[in-house]
Amino acid sequence: MKLIFATHNPNKVSEIQAMLPSGIELISLKDLDDYDEIEETASTIEGNAKLKVEAIANKYNYPCFADDTGLEVAALNGEPGVKSARYAGETKDSKANMRKLLNNLADKSNRKAQFKTVIAYKAKGGQILTFEGICKGEILKSARGEGGFGYDPIFLPSGYTQSFAEMTANEKHLISHRGLAFKKFIKFLSESHKNKTL
Repeated sequence: MKLIFATHNPNKVSEIQAMLPSGIELISLKDLDDYDEIEETASTIEGNAKLKVEAIANKYNYPCFADDTGLEVAALNGEPGVKSARYAGETKDSKANMRKLLNNLADKSNRKAQFKTVIAYKAKGGQILTFEGICKGEILKSARGEGGFGYDPIFLPSGYTQSFAEMTANEKHLISHRGLAFKKFIKFLSESHKNKTL
């Protein structure tokens, strides 16, 4: 069976395809030559994932899933949250986003934070199901590491001495919010595929 992944990111697609049972093939928006902007206007991470999946599922009438991720910082009342990618402006500049976050935390002693990923899935004509992954940690005082993307250089996961950006992709994937959410989703897909309920 084929399944639309509402993303243009080929790295995300190949990473998830490798974890799927044989017989399930992912199609990205890039494969469909679909570059229409989906307005992410919801006030929650879950809401944005649902908006994306609803738009694509309705457009193609095909089983589809989408993910949305945000960084939630306790001392900033959950900011940047849904605005994580555009925290410092519409340019989605990771370095500017990190600078703004570190500035906003400069006088705060509580640096607790969590990354959250929500995957929304919709089968043909079905309800939307969601799968959530959370990775708790804290915000470092300065960037460390060259790997990863986004806020990875300033995020230290609980129980670890390396930032996400200092870890290998595999090390990060085992504990990351996205990895945990996809683990739940892939378990659901594998069981549904096996029982032919997809």
